[in-house]
Amino acid sequence: MSITNFAIEDNNECKYCKSTNLVFDPSNSEKICSSCGVVLGVEVEALPDSESHIERRSSITTLAHADRGLSTMISAYNVDANGTAIQGTQLSTLKRIRKWNKISASNRSYHRNLNNAFAILIRIKEKLSISEPIIEKAAYYYRKVLDINIIKGRSIKEFAVACVYAACRELCVPRTIEEIVKVANADKVFSGKCYRLLVRELKINLPAVDFSSYLSRISNNANISEKTTRLAAEMIWVMKDNPISFGKDPSAISIAVLYGACLQEGEKVSQVQLASAGQMSIVTLRKRYLDVRKVFPQLPRGPCDQRSTKNN
Repeated sequence: MSITNFAIEDNNECKYCKSTNLVFDPSNSEKICSSCGVVLGVEVEALPDSESHIERRSSITTLAHADRGLSTMISAYNVDANGTAIQGTQLSTLKRIRKWNKISASNRSYHRNLNNAFAILIRIKEKLSISEPIIEKAAYYYRKVLDINIIKGRSIKEFAVACVYAACRELCVPRTIEEIVKVANADKVFSGKCYRLLVRELKINLPAVDFSSYLSRISNNANISEKTTRLAAEMIWVMKDNPISFGKDPSAISIAVLYGACLQEGEKVSQVQLASAGQMSIVTLRKRYLDVRKVFPQLPRGPCDQRSTKNN
């Protein structure tokens, strides 16, 4: 791997503080503003198969960190920029600076609250493989509810779950609140209350739920054939416009429609398999399938219909 000589930025002015006091750190290949400390650009090594590979990036800020990613990090090594060991009074001064820098990062309840909440957001992101834009939007919502002080007296964990679920709904990502609650080890009922409070106080206009997104995910998890999935997709368009589906869990409706399509096409799939693929109980699947049959009476009777007929 070779090193290519390249410039970082053509201008000699900081775009944040407009200062012209710029320095270059050769050890990290960074161009830094000496007035505000912002890293204006980074040089990277060129790949072997490219003649000149240049990557320019500004300092990255994120709402998913309590300090927005702009905190000062003091190295634990007691050496200066040249690698010389710091001794004497300078060493005691460095230790004192390091101590107060650590204390100042969490000396307010506001920052401690953000640190706890964003740790939960990162855990949810890693376990559910949620994208960065969703976490950014969830962090934005959490900062808003913390600023207007509606989180006071309520659980941080449940409000973090509510923010992630609201972000998923807004960005049309098929994640149920049950999935998020499970990985965060939170309370489902209180998370739902926090979600409704969040939407009401921030006046969030969420788009209508896309049933088809849930349908494709459940179909892939249950290994349903493409032919059956297409039939279920045609049925879901009729089902979602019917008043009988209003207010019902879209994931449960999708599972029930997919189960009906499997019965119609003669594809052998058990209720346990579908319920497990959609992380839904079998009782809920049977109840929603009764609703589906009201819209599509030509569908075959399921075990739930047969059981109710025998009871009558």
